[in-house]
Amino acid sequence: MQIKVTTILLLITLLLSSCDKNKDIQRPNIVIINVDDLGWKDLGYTGSHYYETPNIDQLSRSGMVFTNGYASAANCAPSRASLMTGKWSTRHGIYTVASSERGESRYRKLIPTKNIITLSKEFPTIASILGTKGYTTCHSGKWHLSKSPLDYGFDINIAGGHNGHPGSYYPPYGNVKVNGDPGQYLTDAIMADVLQFIDTVKSPFFLYYAPYAVHTPIHPVTKLVSKYQNKPEWQGQGNADYATMVENLDANIGQLMSLLDGRDILKNTLIVFTSDNGGLYGITKQKPLRAGKGSYYEGGIRVPYIFRWDGKIKAGSKNAFPITNIDLFPTLLESTGIDAAPYIPDGLNLMPFLRGESEHIERPLYWHFPIYLQAYNIHDNENRDSLFRTRPGSVIRKGKWKLHYYFEDEGIELYNLEEDIAEGNNLAIENPEKTKELLLLLKDWWKTTNAPLPADRNPEFELE
Repeated sequence: MQIKVTTILLLITLLLSSCDKNKDIQRPNIVIINVDDLGWKDLGYTGSHYYETPNIDQLSRSGMVFTNGYASAANCAPSRASLMTGKWSTRHGIYTVASSERGESRYRKLIPTKNIITLSKEFPTIASILGTKGYTTCHSGKWHLSKSPLDYGFDINIAGGHNGHPGSYYPPYGNVKVNGDPGQYLTDAIMADVLQFIDTVKSPFFLYYAPYAVHTPIHPVTKLVSKYQNKPEWQGQGNADYATMVENLDANIGQLMSLLDGRDILKNTLIVFTSDNGGLYGITKQKPLRAGKGSYYEGGIRVPYIFRWDGKIKAGSKNAFPITNIDLFPTLLESTGIDAAPYIPDGLNLMPFLRGESEHIERPLYWHFPIYLQAYNIHDNENRDSLFRTRPGSVIRKGKWKLHYYFEDEGIELYNLEEDIAEGNNLAIENPEKTKELLLLLKDWWKTTNAPLPADRNPEFELE
């Protein structure tokens, strides 16, 4: 009898050990590639005839592309905070970079909501959660949420700080601390450290690769300039210096993919490629999308999305379901077997979509911007008015419909994105029922998320 019991216990132990081992093997490495200011149409696979991005194009063919993908904010800091925490901006209170009082005071009718510039540590991040589950976590490039990502669950920090852009893309790089070779371009220097991390780390690992590129300053890669100077402009894309930055970024992503493949870990690595907001209008354009970075028209918030995971995500697949970067939090946790529910994310787990089990559900997306953001060029823009990229307002998208609401004048714009992706035909008056429906949903969301609603008049405001 003793022999039988011992044998049974041994078999149970071996079975549990085998299950744990299989579980460890299945846990994927995770790589987020979050490019800075890369527009929706700034890539070959999204339709650009000017920029050259062969490596990103290949990445798009090896996974699932979402054609209705969004950033959770139209500028960098709030978008990054929401990606890391899975929370709407109304939760963490980061709405912009530095002050919320952007633009001349005499043109601001309302007193904007005060902006938070450092992410509260009360919010668990993707990195902090994965770190407790045995993942080695590495941040590389732009952080922009505090002095150091090491305080938010990252084990390694490559070049990340509170700065939103580099002083220069050439040594000594100004406000970016990274060891580069003499004359080495910043994106190349950061990738060199990333490759060293990949080459030495043991699985499972989480890499957040957030290059400063292609944010300003627009510093060209000298050897590439002549190629783009000789290319014809295409639909508002013709800045040769910017194009060299895009190509250099693409080449670095190619190096990363090559090393992952060479170390035979690409097949068990979930890769997400996206951008933190739309392209910088005036440097690049996203036709037919309207406006660019800082605006809540499509050009400011619609961004590319690629998900790749061998054996889990069908290569060459596309999905038109609208997603946003707050969806990454529950999705990535789910991919590792971690239950995201205790963290109460605002985003949606996308794994059923990525596995091909679901194509569409009806859920609204929201954006909230209770502050001001001045225009770059009052003579060349596609904003609601020439002085500001965005005045205080909120946006909701549900299905094909998108509604803009503005706090200064209670203005409303309604667009059918299936027929009018350029947002040129305001249908609010023609469709009062749809306008009412979306506005009620938006107001309920304000209450649910305790959204700050600017209402106090600015005493310095002057009528235009």
